[in-house]
Amino acid sequence: MASDRSTWTDLLDQACSGEGLGVAYQPIVDTVRGTVVGYEALIRFPGFDEKSPEVWFSVARAEGRAAELEAAALRIALKARAMLPTNCFLTVNVSPDLLALEEIRRIWRAQGDLSGLVIELTEQVPIDSYGHLESDLNRLRAAGALIAVDDAGAGYAGLRHLLSLRPSIIKIDRDLIRDVDSDEAKRALIEMLGTFANRVDAWILAEGIETAEELETVAALGVPLVQGYYLAKPSAPWASIPLETAHRLAARDRSDHGHAVRHLVEPAFTVSSVAAAADALAADARLQFVVLLADDRRPVRILDPFSAAHGWTAPGLRLNLDTPIAAALARAVTRPQEHRFEPVAVTDNAGRFAGIVRMERLITALASSGSSASA
Repeated sequence: MASDRSTWTDLLDQACSGEGLGVAYQPIVDTVRGTVVGYEALIRFPGFDEKSPEVWFSVARAEGRAAELEAAALRIALKARAMLPTNCFLTVNVSPDLLALEEIRRIWRAQGDLSGLVIELTEQVPIDSYGHLESDLNRLRAAGALIAVDDAGAGYAGLRHLLSLRPSIIKIDRDLIRDVDSDEAKRALIEMLGTFANRVDAWILAEGIETAEELETVAALGVPLVQGYYLAKPSAPWASIPLETAHRLAARDRSDHGHAVRHLVEPAFTVSSVAAAADALAADARLQFVVLLADDRRPVRILDPFSAAHGWTAPGLRLNLDTPIAAALARAVTRPQEHRFEPVAVTDNAGRFAGIVRMERLITALASSGSSASA
């Protein structure tokens, strides 16, 4: 990495001219249909020793050349726009404090019609007010562009700024998505953002999906758009997602409008013996429990570290995917007091393990449905 200012000046001269720059495109997926509906353009620096975009944009900002570098990145990213697959949009990133500068405005004028383009305002520099950007945002919308905000729930993209910007797409940051399958508070916040988005006619996009469990959870929460390494990494135009993942998303059952436990199910770590359960729990402190399965994939017992260490395998409560939430909770609370708040195993119609439901999710879902009914 270059360290002296004169060297960085030469490198920035090259990069701002477009020399040594590249771009990767990461698919954005519709969770209802299981299809790719857009791509995010991500700038890369293959022609330089320093590869980190964060380092490059940080240095450019320190040297007063942030607008030059962002303009070069936009020109490179937009070159492939004409080849974009049918019915897909393209997302490009812009620092909000640079949006009104002439270097950036020239990019949009050169493009003309901005239909199918999503301009994502990133969090490079905190912005206290967007009033001075209103005219630029209005021009972009009039030309056909959609506006997105990055890192919802963090930094400048708080609720106050969401109200000011009225974006068409609200991106949920990886920090909120990480381990969402086991964090009730994160799920509650995503549901709140989803309600807000529906009221202002916007879409939620969950980025940073890295596990099957995270994908299933955000899809069950009704998040319409997702992207992340689990689906596809940034690459040359135009990557697809694995067929198995696409089919699983498209096949999700949404027929009962959220009244059955299937909408609360989350994956769990499974084992075929008590010894394997004890080993898994000892090896990973993040595991709170594992599910012991029989050879036919029927759940035998949900084991925590204590029960696994003592070899307890007494059958636990099992529910069908279509069990109503109220009935599931009524059955769960009849368990002995020492097991009353343990997760519940859920099976399909053939009795095979489908996942688990935590008691806090049953309680929250029932309370929510009760509040809706009385409103």
